[in-house]
Amino acid sequence: MNQPVTVSIVVPVYKVEQYLRKCLDSILEQTYPHLQIIIVDDGSPDRSGDIADQYAKQDSRIQVIHQENKGLSGARNTGIQYATGEYTVYLDSDDWLEQFAIEKLVWLAEKYEADLVQSNFYYAYEHEQLVDYRYQQADDRPLLLSREQAIEALIINQKLKNFAWGKLYKTELIKDIPFQEGRLFEDVFWAYLVIKKTERVVLDAEPLFYYLQRETSITADYSPRNLDFIKGLKERHQLIKTDFPKLISLSNKEILRATLLHHQLLYFNREKDQQGIHREKLERSIKENYQTFEGSVEDEPVLAKQLKFFYRHPSLNLGFLLVRKSLRRVRLLPAPARLERVKIKRG
Repeated sequence: MNQPVTVSIVVPVYKVEQYLRKCLDSILEQTYPHLQIIIVDDGSPDRSGDIADQYAKQDSRIQVIHQENKGLSGARNTGIQYATGEYTVYLDSDDWLEQFAIEKLVWLAEKYEADLVQSNFYYAYEHEQLVDYRYQQADDRPLLLSREQAIEALIINQKLKNFAWGKLYKTELIKDIPFQEGRLFEDVFWAYLVIKKTERVVLDAEPLFYYLQRETSITADYSPRNLDFIKGLKERHQLIKTDFPKLISLSNKEILRATLLHHQLLYFNREKDQQGIHREKLERSIKENYQTFEGSVEDEPVLAKQLKFFYRHPSLNLGFLLVRKSLRRVRLLPAPARLERVKIKRG
């Protein structure tokens, strides 16, 4: 009889004392018992480290590592070095799991002989929970992707997400791929390196993770450091040009889309870019690469118009978006598909 496989769960911890118990309880309540639970206390100044130690005394599957603060990437890098399970899951310490999450993920990985399995997830707000069924319906069968299909899906970032969390990985796949430390959106470049090593990826529509949403808007929380996202896309693009040349145009399109979005967010957070240095840098990037971007958006008319307006003057693109928003309000344009509200599960 085959021995059951062990799953290592890496939980980076920093200033989450009000959320950590819920996260850890959701792990300990898993229907799949064969777990190695690695908690990395990343120099947290609150009681998070003490809470982790208390849990470790109650369950021998838990291992706590205390280290000086290295950031999320550094904590993940530490955790994976201790992972001994056949599979690994990254779980942020303010998120939590469905009770059968690990069991379902392992079952899918074994059934389809997959290197990586991604489930859907809930956006967990205080008073509501939302789930994204725009790209995979709730009752859809699992979607199987080859390496190149997975890379394409990763670039588009709809069905396959650029997050490190929300997935079950073969540990051998990720053991020697460290996260880049000292930057935001480190998942973007890392995820590409991981997917490039896969043979088969499985995407499942059932939500198994709860992704906590704090009550602050994206705009209010925005910082120029968020531009690390575009930096990650550009670094990834350099590899795509060699590894998957058929996807170069698609990659260019998504760099353009992200650049336009971040320019818009900087515009609405002008107090965080008072000299306009970051906006000017994005404007220059688009104008210097205009012809390249123009060729990549021929199949997407709205984005093509945004590019043309932006090239003439960035404010024209903002005006174009506001007009479209107004037309949707009076139903002269169809409203975009939205996330689906679901009944809150307490626990």
